[in-house]
Amino acid sequence: MALPLLQVALDNFSLSDALESTRLLAPELDVIEAGTLLCLATGAESIKALRTLYPDNKIVADLKIVDAGGELANMACTNGADWVTVMCNAANATKAKAVEAAEKLGGEMQVELFGNWTFEEAEEWKKIGLKQVIYHQSRDALNAGGSWGEENMKVVKRLAEMGFEVSVTGGLTIDVLKLFKGIPVKCFIAGRNLRNPADPAAEARAWKAEIKKYWSE
Repeated sequence: MALPLLQVALDNFSLSDALESTRLLAPELDVIEAGTLLCLATGAESIKALRTLYPDNKIVADLKIVDAGGELANMACTNGADWVTVMCNAANATKAKAVEAAEKLGGEMQVELFGNWTFEEAEEWKKIGLKQVIYHQSRDALNAGGSWGEENMKVVKRLAEMGFEVSVTGGLTIDVLKLFKGIPVKCFIAGRNLRNPADPAAEARAWKAEIKKYWSE
């Protein structure tokens, strides 16, 4: 089972703040995400800057596409995104247009799971050509007292068994990683819990060491 990748979500409100985080973290990361807040604040500028500065990292544009799939995927990938997010409740036609546009430029779409969706719908996403999903615990749910538990693990396992590459995010801490032992997680995604420690690089190294305890190459 491959080692899960480590991804930082840059939900900063300015590119300068985001780049201060990546200056410290990038050497320790596999994937760098231009988060939704950053993309809304800066447009494609942040995607292009991350691609230019970090050619060896995967770059994600977390656009959370719900419409204009082809146009937005094209914009993100033209500016250097490897992966782009589309929401699970977007129309399948939107997803299909996004997949088509991204693949023409060597990119790939990720379906972000929020709200209500079904495994039957997920089977349809596979037919469209979607290979990646992101299982997401929303910050609002976590702030209301939610936590990671066995029910979450069951969903992640089933998605992996369906053939999806499954990334996970939402209030992840280093102590939560062990809950996913035995599940082929593609990527662990964290924001403030990687960006905000006194020594972010050391924190990222600790996460990667923890991952290696439970997964092997």
